[in-house]
Amino acid sequence: MSVDTTDFTQALARVPGPVTVVTTVSPSGQSWGFTASSFSSLSLSPPLVLVCLDKAASTHQAFLEADRFLINVLSEEQSDVALRFAKSGTDRFAAGDMAPCELGLPGLPRASARLACSTHDIADGGDHSILIGRAEAAHTGGGMPLVYCDRTFARPAPADPALAAR
Repeated sequence: MSVDTTDFTQALARVPGPVTVVTTVSPSGQSWGFTASSFSSLSLSPPLVLVCLDKAASTHQAFLEADRFLINVLSEEQSDVALRFAKSGTDRFAAGDMAPCELGLPGLPRASARLACSTHDIADGGDHSILIGRAEAAHTGGGMPLVYCDRTFARPAPADPALAAR
């Protein structure tokens, strides 16, 4: 027996996730990118992260062929970027807010964090591919990260100094 698809989707919508835009450049020089909230650390040694990409996405083949990619963890004011990179059929890079960042990959200078990865492995994840990246460079920005929960964007509450001291 399997869980009902609607129940499964509704339950997972309650799980907050970071909002990222993942980018790469094809050998021909074309930039590719997509929005993902299925991003997580995987291993400290070696430093591995994972991000999931729908196999039906227009960017899927480009990321299967990529030898590196950049994960931009969006800051709280970048929900417009998340929406743009989630939309098909548009030039996601036309806004001009991307610049060469770590490993020369297109990135958001004002992202909350960036992780430049070499492609370590690609695993099957049902209707998604799991891109496993080995972190080659990291950058931490100053803004609070953007979070997605209950089908809306949110921002985490700042840490309570009293709780942090415990």
